[in-house]
Amino acid sequence: MAVPVAAVRNVTKRFPGVVANDGVSLEFNAGEIHVLLGENGAGKSTLIGILAGMQQPDEGEILIGGRPVRITSPRASLELGIGTVFQHVLLVPSLTVIENLMLGGPWWRNLLRGPALARFRELSQLLGVEIDPDAQVGRLSLGEQQQVEIMRALWRGEKVLILDEPTSMLTPQGVKDLGAVMKRLRDKGVALILITHKLVEAYELGDRISVLRLGRLVGALPPERKRAMSEQEVTDAVIEMMFGTVAQHERDAEILVGRGRRTHRARHVDRAGPPRLQARGLATQATRGACPLRGVDFDLWPGEVLGIAGVDGNGQKHLAEMLAGQRAAASGTILLDGRDITADAVPERRRRGVRYVTDERLGEGTVGAFSVATNLVLKEIGAPPFFRRGVSDWDHIHDHARALIKRNDIRTPSEKTPVAKLSGGNIQKVLLARELNAEAGVVIFNKPTYGLDLQNTRLAHERILAGADQGLATIVISTDLDELLEISDRIGVMFQGHLAGIVENGPDVERKVGLLMTGAKAA
Repeated sequence: MAVPVAAVRNVTKRFPGVVANDGVSLEFNAGEIHVLLGENGAGKSTLIGILAGMQQPDEGEILIGGRPVRITSPRASLELGIGTVFQHVLLVPSLTVIENLMLGGPWWRNLLRGPALARFRELSQLLGVEIDPDAQVGRLSLGEQQQVEIMRALWRGEKVLILDEPTSMLTPQGVKDLGAVMKRLRDKGVALILITHKLVEAYELGDRISVLRLGRLVGALPPERKRAMSEQEVTDAVIEMMFGTVAQHERDAEILVGRGRRTHRARHVDRAGPPRLQARGLATQATRGACPLRGVDFDLWPGEVLGIAGVDGNGQKHLAEMLAGQRAAASGTILLDGRDITADAVPERRRRGVRYVTDERLGEGTVGAFSVATNLVLKEIGAPPFFRRGVSDWDHIHDHARALIKRNDIRTPSEKTPVAKLSGGNIQKVLLARELNAEAGVVIFNKPTYGLDLQNTRLAHERILAGADQGLATIVISTDLDELLEISDRIGVMFQGHLAGIVENGPDVERKVGLLMTGAKAA
C-alpha cells in the first residue's frame, strides 16, 4: 500500500481542564478527500492546528511521507507542503490582496509582482472568483476574505490542503465551483482534508469520512465502504457515530444533510404602532474593494425579526456597521423610537439599547488574549458597576462572568481562560451573553451562525427568537437562506448596495427572494 502523505499517530493535546485530542490516529492519502466531521469542541480545529504548526502535541507523533517530523511553526508546515485555510481569517487587513498572497516567501528573494499577478489570475480562474488584487483586505467582505485565504493555501502548490469550513461564506455556485476545484486537486494527487458540518458536502465530496467526538476518533467510513453505501446509509451511520442513535435525531440528520425546508414558526408582529428603528436614504462612502450602501430604506418593529439576504459583498457589512455606529453615514437618517441617532457613536447607541453581534468573532467581537470574564465586560470598560473610579473590580467582574457562563452554557475551563482558546460555538455564546441583556432594544446580527455546528446553530436561533418574543427588534444578516427562512418574519435582499425589496416570509418566498437576488425590484 502507498505510504500516506501525512498521518498522526496517537496524538494527544491538553489544555487546562480540557483534553482537546485524545489519542487520535488518522492517515491522509494522496489523491483523496478526507472529511472530518464532529460538533464544535470535538477536537477538529486543534488537530489541524497541530498539522499547521500552530500547536504542538503533548503526546504522539506526526508523519510526513512515513517519516516522523516536528512541525514547530506555520512556516515549517508550509515547507513540508501543508497549506491550511482556517475558519477564522488570518490575513493582514492593512495589506492588499496581492501583498497578502506574496507574504511568506524567502527573505533573500525580491517580491516579483508580475509572476504573482499571473498566479493570482490562474487561481482566480480556478476558483471562479472575481476579486481586485489591489483591494485592501480589511475592506473586503468575510466571504471574499475567505476566498483569498483559499488562494493563499493553494499558492505554493501544496501536497496537503486543509480546508476548515471553506463553504460557510460561499454562494451556492461558489460551493459548486469549490467542489470542482477540490476534485481537480484530488485528481492531481493532492491530499485534501475537509472539515465541515454539512453531511451533504461530506457525501458528495469526500472519499473517506472520519468522525471526532469529545477529542476522540469514534468512527470512520473508508472509501470502499462509503462507495458501497447510499446517501441515506451514510447519513444514518454518521448520525449514529456523532450522537449514538438515529431515530432520536431525525432533525439533526436533516440539518446535517442540508436538504429540506426548515420549519418557519409563524409569529404575530404588531405593526400598528410606531417602528422601533427607521432607516431613510442610508448611504455610505465608497471604499476600494467594498460595496457601499445606496439609498437604503426600511422600518423595523418591536418583536420583529428582519432577515437580510443576498450574495456576500453587496453592502451587508456596511449596513451592519452603520446601524451599529461603527461606520459614518454619507447621507440618510436613522431613527430609534423616533429620535435621530444618525450622528451618535457606538457608546451612545449602546446606551440607547442598540447591540451588534459581528461576524468577526475574534479580532472585532472579542480580544483573543483577554479572558472570558474581561470580554464579557469589554464594552463597559471604565464604567460602574465593574469599574470604580477607573479601577477594575475583579471580584465583581469574575462573579458576573461565572453567572453568565452558567446561564449561557459557555464551555470553558474557567472565567479566566483566554477567549481564543474556546471553540467557535462558545466564543459566539460569549458574544450573545454580552449583547443580549435587559437593556437591549435593537440587535443587529451579522452571520450569527457562521462556522457553528448544528447544536450551536439551533441554540443561537433559539436565543434570537426568544429575544424577539420579549420585544427585541432584530436584524439578522446572513448568506444562509435556509436560516433566514426559519427565523425571519420578513426578508429583505441586498443587491449592489441597494435594498432591492422586502417580502413577507410565507408561501413562495424562496422564488421572490431569488428574483430580488438577481436585482429585480419587489412589486
